[in-house]
This record gives sequence, C-alpha cells and structure tokens, in this order.
Amino acid sequence: MKIISVESKEEKMKDFKAKDIMTRPVVSARKNASARDIAMQILSGLYSGMPVTDENGNVVGVVTEFDLLGQVFEGRELVKLTASDVMTKTPITVDVNTSLKDLLKTMMENNIVRLPVTEEGRLVGIIARCDILRAFIEPEFVTYM
Repeated sequence: MKIISVESKEEKMKDFKAKDIMTRPVVSARKNASARDIAMQILSGLYSGMPVTDENGNVVGVVTEFDLLGQVFEGRELVKLTASDVMTKTPITVDVNTSLKDLLKTMMENNIVRLPVTEEGRLVGIIARCDILRAFIEPEFVTYM
C-alpha cells in the first residue's frame, strides 16, 4: 500500500483539472424530455440532477431534484411538464481545463452539487462533490462479505 503524504496531496490538488476527475459518460436530457422521465432517470441513476443539452451538445439548462420538487410543491404534474419548463436556464459549467481550486470555488459559492464539464462548449462530463472527495480521501473503511 502506497502512503501519500499530506504535502503531495496538496501538490496534487494544484495540478488537477476538471478533466482529471470528471465522470463520463454523462447523461443529459433534451429540452422536450418529460419532467417525469427526468425524475425517473435521476432516481434510477442516483443523480441529484442532470444537464439539459441542445442538438449540438451545448448545455442550455440543468434540472435538479430541487427544481422537480418545486413543481410538485406548486401542484404541477411532472408528466405534463418538459425539461424546458422546469430547468434552471442559466447553467453554470466549467471547461475541462478548469483548475480544481477554481471549480471548487464555483461549487461552493453557488451551492452546486453537480457541475457540468464542457469542452469547446459541448458537454463532455460532470463533476459531483463526491467525485472530488473520492480523489483525495484514502479509504479507511473496508467491507467484508
């Protein structure tokens, strides 16, 4: 087992870019996707939200659990709504070459759980808070079967 010192972890953080820790493939919805279908995808994929993309793969919105819950709270039926109806229309994204420090700052300042990653404007991955933690935490727990 390799032991990594705290100093080398800090150095590693300075060098990490979004592309180094993003998850791919990433699932996105189109603007005409049913809000109910998005809810089902979120539940089955254990996501907290998903990007909405246009026909060129550009991120045009984001639908989160919170967005869907807001519609339910207002008494709207998800089956009658589309991604375009419920999405946050000003999505925050980061480029594949964004430094880890900058993307963490973006996530923390905007209270973002999942951050779409783009390359030349097109969706190529996603970073969740847990992805960042996973990259820096040594496992201390083991499951035995």
